[in-house]
Amino acid sequence: MLSRLTRLPRPAALAVCAVPVLALFAVAAFAPLPFVIAQPGLTADVLGSRDGKQVIAITGAPTRETTGQLRMTTIQATGPSTSVTLPELVGDWFDTSRAVMPRESVYPSGGSDKEIEEHNLEEMTKSQSTASEAALGFLHKDPKDVKVELNLADVGGPSAGLLFSLGIVDKLDGNGSGGDLTGGSTIAGTGTITAAGEVGAVGGVALKTQAARRDGATVFLVPAAECSDAKSELPEGLRLVPVTSLTDAVDALRALQKKGEPVPSC
Repeated sequence: MLSRLTRLPRPAALAVCAVPVLALFAVAAFAPLPFVIAQPGLTADVLGSRDGKQVIAITGAPTRETTGQLRMTTIQATGPSTSVTLPELVGDWFDTSRAVMPRESVYPSGGSDKEIEEHNLEEMTKSQSTASEAALGFLHKDPKDVKVELNLADVGGPSAGLLFSLGIVDKLDGNGSGGDLTGGSTIAGTGTITAAGEVGAVGGVALKTQAARRDGATVFLVPAAECSDAKSELPEGLRLVPVTSLTDAVDALRALQKKGEPVPSC
């Protein structure tokens, strides 16, 4: 084939060579690729109610009436079995309200759509239990006496752990001085949490900041390790506060309410 092509006039040879190349591009353009397209998802105020129930319901200890909001944030992504092609990726790559992410970074467990949904809901249930343990430990309250029920099980994943813990602290103790932990403002954030109160990194932080600002937040609590990601597409009017623990987050929220008090910043 090559010997024949060398005897053709150059334009003709290039035209013949272009046929298989174009065919390859055509196949590549419509072949499914191992990526997902994500965008800002819903946010939910953990101090409020959902489907007629308080998101955080506490028995065994007096609770406070709160003002302000603590909004957990999410991303919305194409499903693991959804085919994403090159033209879609190119279009979304330059859209700052969307992100192209490796499939395994969003769906590390693999499996079918149903299996992944069940896994994410299980992770959320575990996260809620851990968040309760972290908050009660922070407040030195006995979990045998104080019972916490969290009603947001239909939102999958563990990334709301920090916000759940803060919500429990606000309902039981506020800012520790008779006021609200939020200072009456709308605070948003993300981060996993351990029973010891350590905050862990999550995915899609830049998209979550957009969701937070869209829904009225002025402060966003971010795992310290993800400051650079959070700053990459930071919406105007949203202040980033890096945290590594529940104690960090509570201290930062208290400091925000005191004029002249230093507050960590990314």
